[in-house]
Amino acid sequence: MMEIVIRIQRCVRKAPPLITLPSDLEIAQSATMLPMDDVAAQLGIPAEYLVPYGRNVAKVDPSVTDLFTDRAPGKYVVVTAITPTPLGEGKTTTAVGLAQGMKQIGRSSVLTLRQPSMGPTFGIKGGAAGAGYSQVLPMEQLNLHLTGDFHAVTAAHNLLAAMIDNHLHHGNALDIDIDSIQWRRVLDVNDRSLRNIVIGLGGKADGVTRQSGFDITAASEVMTTLSLSTSLEDLRERLGRIVIGRNRAGKFITAEDLDAAGAMTVILRDAVWPNLLQTTENTPVLIHCGPFGNIATGNSSVIADRVGLRTAEFVITEAGFGADMGAERFFNVKCRVGQALPAAAVLVVTVRALKAHSGRFKIVPGKKLPDELLMENPDDVLAGMENLRKHIKIVQDFGVQPVIAINAFPSDYASEHEVIREVAREMMVRCAVSTHVMNGGAGAVELAEQVALAAEEPTNFRYTYELDWSLQEKINAVATKVYGADGVTYAPLAAKNLKAFADAGYGNLPVVIAKTHLSVSSDPKLKGAPTGWTLPVREVRLAAGAGYVYAIAGDMTTMPGLGNSPAAERIDIDDEGRVVGLF
Repeated sequence: MMEIVIRIQRCVRKAPPLITLPSDLEIAQSATMLPMDDVAAQLGIPAEYLVPYGRNVAKVDPSVTDLFTDRAPGKYVVVTAITPTPLGEGKTTTAVGLAQGMKQIGRSSVLTLRQPSMGPTFGIKGGAAGAGYSQVLPMEQLNLHLTGDFHAVTAAHNLLAAMIDNHLHHGNALDIDIDSIQWRRVLDVNDRSLRNIVIGLGGKADGVTRQSGFDITAASEVMTTLSLSTSLEDLRERLGRIVIGRNRAGKFITAEDLDAAGAMTVILRDAVWPNLLQTTENTPVLIHCGPFGNIATGNSSVIADRVGLRTAEFVITEAGFGADMGAERFFNVKCRVGQALPAAAVLVVTVRALKAHSGRFKIVPGKKLPDELLMENPDDVLAGMENLRKHIKIVQDFGVQPVIAINAFPSDYASEHEVIREVAREMMVRCAVSTHVMNGGAGAVELAEQVALAAEEPTNFRYTYELDWSLQEKINAVATKVYGADGVTYAPLAAKNLKAFADAGYGNLPVVIAKTHLSVSSDPKLKGAPTGWTLPVREVRLAAGAGYVYAIAGDMTTMPGLGNSPAAERIDIDDEGRVVGLF
């Protein structure tokens, strides 16, 4: 009887008042930053391996790893999450907090993250530098241009597009089938009006008229190619392998065939070097590349990770979306290319997100949260727990030790955290509550300690598939072993393309599956850990430069649009020339 009374009291109890922090921008602008030489010195990187970019950013010469060949590589830790919700789980800020927490317990670490795209920065999502007292600095520079790497990718990508159309205009000596060309143009701005366009309008001197379009720069194959390259020389070779279409005889046409890869490499020469920044507590951060988390890997660069693995005890990196997408590609694609095996994985979860996965609340991006969501109710948390269980199993199936990171909000209740801890005990995984947004590294000490312990435990890492399997076998393995699908169906065009790619010698590449990030399944409406469903592959495309084949299961938007009230409307400068309105 007593237990029933307590439960009723919890359900009707009002949420506590929210604790107000200064804005992320205010915290960032008030932080004290170290000179870049001092930030680099924490990793043992000499000043001569830095190229300063302003006062608070520097590019790092990747050859610095040659100084540390006699040092054992650091521990590789990937930060992933449960299936994303409109509330956001806070992977980036948790990764920042963890790096700061490592410093608090006397362990050296470096954080390796993707560079934010300016499209979402000016759209709905806002910046991606972290939050509260766990941010990457300088926050404004990180979210707005940084060192121009995105612009270099944009220019290299569009140069190839221009050379394709120039080749068509001057007689098409390669006999390119115009209808087969899949190389569109890119721009780092959300602009839905450019998704589908007609180019070459006007007179004969204005080029060949054909249908094309724009993607956002993060979706460029050049971006993913840069992120998966191991050196400038490797980048040059990969760019040459990019396939833009076919000739009328069916032969694949590459950037090398168009003599474009050399000039593209020259444009990207400086972009190969990672960017060194720091957190609000001066922990080193390497920011490099920003591949799309859906049709691409959604991970930062191999080069940045290699620098980190030679210079720090722990390399903490982040994978896009949930463990079914970003972490799967980190394990199956990036770890293969970088030839580095993970020591542990951090699985970020929030009480709010688990309540959202219960299906009991209607949550609309940009709208006020339901009052009931903020009230103490462990049952609502438990109702969404199947999604967490599924992501724990995904990580465990790779032979990696997961650590659950509860990204705590002031409105959470200890009883709700305890429900998550109980599931962690049941599944025999480590768990920690982290208050890094409120308290910086001091709030992430428990998390840092648990990750350090997990990273010392033996691993039995295993890939989902072997590279000598057929492309269909690889796709089927990811769908059934990772997602939990019953199987895969292939549209006729998809089956035809798979055969063509294999016949052309691309059958040994890894695979990426482009599906919704809102569910472990291919249906965004299916919550939790869906079973009894089949993955429908409607199209398969080749990213030969990046080095994978990607299957498309669902509708993919590679050029976002701006919302009714985009963040760009509120971003400005004040009387002193400082940025305001960025979040």
